[in-house]
Amino acid sequence: MSPHENQNEVVFDRLRKLGIGPDTVDAVIGIDAFLQNWRRQGLKREISRRALADLHIELDLAQFDVLVAIEGRPAEFGERPGETMVATVAERLSIDPSRASRIVSDMVERGYARRAVSQADARRTIIELTEQGTAAVTAVRTYRFIIMSDFLGQWDAERLRIFVAMLQEFGAWVGHAESAADKFAPEIEALAASIATPP
Repeated sequence: MSPHENQNEVVFDRLRKLGIGPDTVDAVIGIDAFLQNWRRQGLKREISRRALADLHIELDLAQFDVLVAIEGRPAEFGERPGETMVATVAERLSIDPSRASRIVSDMVERGYARRAVSQADARRTIIELTEQGTAAVTAVRTYRFIIMSDFLGQWDAERLRIFVAMLQEFGAWVGHAESAADKFAPEIEALAASIATPP
C-alpha cells in the first residue's frame, strides 16, 4: 500500500468510527477530489482568459475582476445593492486597498470606469462603470454563458432542474461547519492532539 493510500485508509477509518456511512464517505471523497480539481482549473481561469482574447478586450484578469467588482452584482458578492468605493472593490476581491486603488485608477484612465460623487454622502467618491466598462463585463459574461449553455443544453430539463436544486442545496455545506464542529468537538480535539508537537 502506498503512503497516499495508507493516509486515505486512516481518514476513512476515522469517518467510519464516527458513524458516517460508506456511501457518504465515498461521496465526500469524490466531491472533495472534484472541488480540488475545479479550484485548480478556476485559478487558471481558462474560459475568462479565452473570452478576453476572443473578444479583443485588452485587459488582464486582475483588471477585468476589478470591473466586475465595480459593477458589484449582489448575487455575485452576497451583498445588498449599493454604491461602490475603492475600499468596496478591495473587500470584494480580498486584495490590498492600495492595489485596488492602482487598478481602479488604471481603469478610469483607460475609460472603463469613472469617479462620481455619492448620492448618499457628497463627501464620498464612488466608482462606476462607463459604457465601455459595462460593455466589456456584459460581453465576457455572455461569452461564458454561451459556452456553459452549449454544454448544459445537452441535458434534459428534468436533469437540469435536479442539478440546479441540488447544487444550491450543496452550496450551504460551508455554513454547516460550525454546528458540525460543535457536534464532533471531542473527535476534533483528539485529531488536533494527534498532530500536536511535543514542547
